[in-house]
Amino acid sequence: MIRVLIPHHLRTLANTGKEVEVEVAGVATLRTVLDALEGRYPMLRGTIRDRATQTRRPLIRFFMCGQDWSHISLDAPLPEAVARGQEPLMIVGAMAGGALR
Repeated sequence: MIRVLIPHHLRTLANTGKEVEVEVAGVATLRTVLDALEGRYPMLRGTIRDRATQTRRPLIRFFMCGQDWSHISLDAPLPEAVARGQEPLMIVGAMAGGALR
């Protein structure tokens, strides 16, 4: 089982807790985890990645084992600690805003 930490706004949408577990067949990649997550919580389709292109939404980031995986290929194998469920995959909603005055 792969542990996934979900940001608050997506937790509310999916009506779930902070951490969920998903199972993937074969090699665990970001794509297979997101496919499993969206399969389990269909209301998340289009919120984490674009429905047509399957690319990450601009204000969504992925972190694993203390590293930013937001710009790594969706098909790269996940770190062993994440694939084994020892470390979580964190989905983070980035913050954006204008200049402070």
